[in-house]
Amino acid sequence: MPLELSVLDLVPVRTDQSTGDALAATVALAQAADNLGYTRYWLAEHHNMPAVAASSPPVLIAHVAAQTERIRVGSGGVMLPNHAPLAVAEQFALLEAAHPGRIDLGIGRAPGSDQVTSWMLRGAAGRDNTDIEQFPQYLDDVMALMDSQVGVRVPLQGRQYLLKATPAATSVPRQWLLGSSMYSAHLAAAKGLPYVFAHHFSGKGTAEALATYRAEFRPSERTPEPTTFLTVNAVVAETYDEAVALALPNLQSMARLMTGAPLAALDLVEDAEKSPLTPTQEAMVQDGLARNIVGDPEQAAQRLQALAAEFEVDEVMVHPVASARQGADPRRSVPRERTLELLAEALG
Repeated sequence: MPLELSVLDLVPVRTDQSTGDALAATVALAQAADNLGYTRYWLAEHHNMPAVAASSPPVLIAHVAAQTERIRVGSGGVMLPNHAPLAVAEQFALLEAAHPGRIDLGIGRAPGSDQVTSWMLRGAAGRDNTDIEQFPQYLDDVMALMDSQVGVRVPLQGRQYLLKATPAATSVPRQWLLGSSMYSAHLAAAKGLPYVFAHHFSGKGTAEALATYRAEFRPSERTPEPTTFLTVNAVVAETYDEAVALALPNLQSMARLMTGAPLAALDLVEDAEKSPLTPTQEAMVQDGLARNIVGDPEQAAQRLQALAAEFEVDEVMVHPVASARQGADPRRSVPRERTLELLAEALG
C-alpha cells in the first residue's frame, strides 16, 4: 500500500519569534500539509517550555481546523491526568460538531511538563496521583461522555445523574491512545483502541510495544483490528549538509533538556553552529542525527519507507524539527514547510 504521511507539531518558538509568530507559522505549516494531501495534523501538549507554544491542544485544534479544509486535526496528545474527563469530552465534542469527521482525540498519560507545573495544572483534587491511577477509567468516561446515546451516570445522594458532553452529538472524534511505555501498549490492546508509540522520543522500545499491542489486541466496535502508525523526527532539505544545519538547533535543545541545562527558545542555525556543548551533549546530538530522518529527499524517502516496513505500518507521522536561518520571516517556518513538500514529492 502507498505510504500515508501525517504531521506532529509542537508549535516551536525560535529566538526570532513571539508566540503569535509561532502560531502563524503553525497555520502556514498546517495549510501546506493540507494542500499536499497529508492525512492528519496533530498538536501536542507541553507546558512551561520556552521553545514550545503547544500548551492547549483544543485551542490549537480549533485554530488550525478553521483555517484548513480537508486534513484531520487532533491532539498528540491531551495529557488526561492534567484535565477533568468531562472538560476534555466537552471540548472535543464541540470540535467534532464544528468540524465533523475531521477531529482526532489522542490521549496520553504523561504530565507533559515538570512536576511543579503538573501539580499546578491538576488542582488540589489531583495532586495525590489519583488521576494517574484512575487513567483507564477516565479513558472510558471520555468516550462515554462524548456519545449522545450513552453518557455517564453519576450516583449522588441516592440518585443517578446523567452527564453528556453535548446534547445532540451526531458523530464522535476518533480516539487514540498514545504512549512511550509498555503500559500504554497493554492498555490500548485491552480497550480495543488505536495506538501510537512515541518513536520520535528516543527510537527505543517501539518494536516491543507494537508487537505487544498487536498480539493482545481485543477488537472493539470502533476499532475491529489493530491500528497504529509511526512517529519520527524529520528534517529534509535539498542537500544533506543543509538538512544537518537546519536540524542542529533542535538536536542541541533536546540534548540540553536531557542533561538538565537551562531551557531557551529554539536557536537559529547560525547561533547553533557557534553554541558550545559538553561531550555528553555532543554525543546526544550525533545520536539524534543518526536516529532521525535527516537528509535530502531521496535519502529521507528511503529511510521512511524502511522504517514503515520494519514496523509494519502504512502511515508515518512526521515531526518536522527544522529551525531557520537569520533573516527568515518570523511568521513562517519555510524549512519545516519544505520538509513536508520534499517528502511528499519524493514519496509520490
